Amino acid sequence: MTLIQELMNQAAVGALLNPQVIKRFSPSEIRETIQSLVATNQMALANVLGDAGLRLYPNSEVILAICGLLAMTNEDWQLSVELIEELVDIQGDKTPPFTLVMLVRALRCNLDPERALAVARHGLSLYPQQLELQAEKLSLDDFSQSMIPTPSGMTH
Repeated sequence: MTLIQELMNQAAVGALLNPQVIKRFSPSEIRETIQSLVATNQMALANVLGDAGLRLYPNSEVILAICGLLAMTNEDWQLSVELIEELVDIQGDKTPPFTLVMLVRALRCNLDPERALAVARHGLSLYPQQLELQAEKLSLDDFSQSMIPTPSGMTH
């Protein structure tokens, strides 16, 4: 039985998410199920499954990635930053550019443009031709320039 079938069976009888059931599935199966739940707008169940996945597989790149994206979807910027930073810590210099772009965006939304710019610069040191990182850096550079005080004391 697939994880989605197990969840639907539990929901049909009004049961809570059973960790013993979830434990039988791999991080990849949990990710796929979360994606299916999001695609069918079953966000509450996707969030519960994401939380269960994080408890069962706290260092799984697959779980950290999907839960980071899920947090972005929920506009929980702080959680998204935390999860994606954990993912980057695990992946090190092998972090894919997409993950770095998502971290930059989460940091921007979490009102931390300085750290977002640092991540964009780091990402470009690894992937100098990556267009999304270039665009994020340019946008953050423009923002930084607009915050420089002018002689009259006003910002640009």
